[in-house]
Amino acid sequence: MPELPDITVYIEALEARILGEPLNRICINSPFLVRSFEPPLEEAHGKVVRELRRFGKRIVIGLEGDYWLILHLMIAGRLHWQPPGAKLSGKSALAAFDFRYGSLTLTEAGSKRRASLHLVQGETALATHQRGGLEILTASLEEFSTAIRHRNQTIKRALTAPALFSGIGNAYSDEILHRARLSPFKQTRKLTDEEVLRLHRAVQDVMREWIVRLRDEAGGRFPERVTAFRKEMAVHGRFGLPCPVCGTKVQRIVYADKETNYCPTCQTGGQILADRSLSRLLKDDWPQSVDELED
Repeated sequence: MPELPDITVYIEALEARILGEPLNRICINSPFLVRSFEPPLEEAHGKVVRELRRFGKRIVIGLEGDYWLILHLMIAGRLHWQPPGAKLSGKSALAAFDFRYGSLTLTEAGSKRRASLHLVQGETALATHQRGGLEILTASLEEFSTAIRHRNQTIKRALTAPALFSGIGNAYSDEILHRARLSPFKQTRKLTDEEVLRLHRAVQDVMREWIVRLRDEAGGRFPERVTAFRKEMAVHGRFGLPCPVCGTKVQRIVYADKETNYCPTCQTGGQILADRSLSRLLKDDWPQSVDELED
């Protein structure tokens, strides 16, 4: 799922292309995409784009007349910039937003249709789509400490809760926890003040570094290589590969359709965390430490 760095770079690219431009029309290729009915989507046609905002992992396009388009890409949704009047072809093509100098198209890989589009009018209606999570790039240490200790849960779950923190998902939470040298399963109310400080710094440093990295990668072009798996990442998506800090093989915990990646040496004191499916299968053969893993 595109997270804060990806959405930030998407918005910067859109500002350079559609800000101040009229939205000529919206062409919808999938009935599952549009999740609102009043006002009708046609009321956005011809309206000038006045601003763009980020609501967590959502892209918000503000139009004249106090209309707001709210686009959530979910896991597999991606945006593309094409020549004006781009045709929608193939099952993955969901929508096109036509502007004078180009068409913003939305695709979604796979068979599940999770991406969503809403049109609302007025700030009050818009506010119902704001999850209220803390804006991590500007949050003070005190604000961050209050949020992370709001309730007792694993750090991984807290970081990815949109009501607590804005824009952090599965991929970057792995990178943040590796940078902070913290176990994803540590309970938030057991964090020391020093650990909270490390985590606060890691959140801001990792996100800022990746915004710069993705911005540089795009080089003024529209970002097309938006993915949660990047070779430059320290642990996310790098199961079995060496940790760039200590060289220990990166481990993972798989649950549902997600996985958590971590370095046992840097983050868990050498302990291999139990993976529900594999540890149940292997039972006594499941390694408990880095030494057993190497053996």
